[in-house]
Amino acid sequence: MSRESAIALAAGIPTAIWLLTLLVWWRSRRRIRSQAHNAAARLSDSPLAEVRGLEKTIGQLEREVDDAVTKGGDASAAETRLVHAISAIDDGIVLLDDAGEIVFRNRPAEHFLGARHGEAIVESSIEDLAARALSGERVKQNVELFGPPRRMLVVSAEPLDDGRRGIGALVVIEDVTERQRVDAVRRDFVANISHELKTPVGGIGVLAETLLGEDDLDIIGRLAARMHHEAMRASRTIDDLLELSRIEAGEASLRDPVPVHLVLAEAVERSANAAEQRGITLDLVEPSRRLTLLGDRRQLVSAVFNLLDNAIKYSADGSSVVVSASTDGPSVQLSVADRGVGIPRRDLERIFERFYRVDRARSRDTGGTGLGLAIVRHVVSNHGGEVRVDSREGEGTTFTLVMPAGPGPVAVATPEAG
Repeated sequence: MSRESAIALAAGIPTAIWLLTLLVWWRSRRRIRSQAHNAAARLSDSPLAEVRGLEKTIGQLEREVDDAVTKGGDASAAETRLVHAISAIDDGIVLLDDAGEIVFRNRPAEHFLGARHGEAIVESSIEDLAARALSGERVKQNVELFGPPRRMLVVSAEPLDDGRRGIGALVVIEDVTERQRVDAVRRDFVANISHELKTPVGGIGVLAETLLGEDDLDIIGRLAARMHHEAMRASRTIDDLLELSRIEAGEASLRDPVPVHLVLAEAVERSANAAEQRGITLDLVEPSRRLTLLGDRRQLVSAVFNLLDNAIKYSADGSSVVVSASTDGPSVQLSVADRGVGIPRRDLERIFERFYRVDRARSRDTGGTGLGLAIVRHVVSNHGGEVRVDSREGEGTTFTLVMPAGPGPVAVATPEAG
């Protein structure tokens, strides 16, 4: 109220009424100031000192409101970042409130909620474990999906609280299929390498013990030959392990144009003795001498040799193995075809694993290390190619290595005009 207004009011009304009006006005301003101060105090994170005057109190409230808006914006941004971070996790995440209602789920979890067929089992597991977590339990369950593809999931749930009471539950769906596969490979590795080394080493020990008390030169000769065979068997296993380790480690290797016909010829020469012992014919179809691969000659020969070694082991005595190469221009195909026992369809996905055996009983007879196809896979991967397998049980198997061709002109076979 301005001074002029007060004078005018005082001149026009009795003094008592004027004083009463002034009192009401003053108490109204005091009440408004008190309410503004209380509102500011509720917004503040720390005790708020009372200031004098309505204008100052209103200003104080405005500052606290601005701070609260800023903090609310920061909290909203933090929540958004958290949601994006959880959404990027490969595991499924489901968050429920204390009433059991889903308040958040990331993309992997959405796949299992409302699912049909086999994956509906996962949704049922989520609901069951979430209910138990809301009652205070920490629970975990394995869920196997038979597919295809076959998968193993671990669903776990635990309660959430704020230190005083339960506020919800967290459910995590983790796919452990690859982990189980790696564990199986590791177990197979330990079991097989133990067998592959223990058998020849044990054999050498027995043969040496027998040799000590033997005087017959013929028997001594046979025992020595057998000892040599077992020693070479152990040596091949160790060599294959070292070769696979070197290839897997990605050691730097030369990338020079390598003539394909020399790779095939060297691999065939290395396999000739094993084939001759079984009466197996190695048919080499000579490729064009201009055909090259850009890569490491040692690794390429090793890959083809291991394919030949595998074909010889699983072919019938007196049969044949065909080695050939072709090109479509950008790529080169190296093929090894046999007429052996073939590979069951169920085993095709695992034959390139270290020490995986299609027929364990037959593998003991053939004496293979179980590392050959693993070496082949890594060599082809190092050269930016792929391995193709065409196999029928009882009819034979053809492995084809497809890799980029080297530089230079190459004669590509084309159909003759009729």
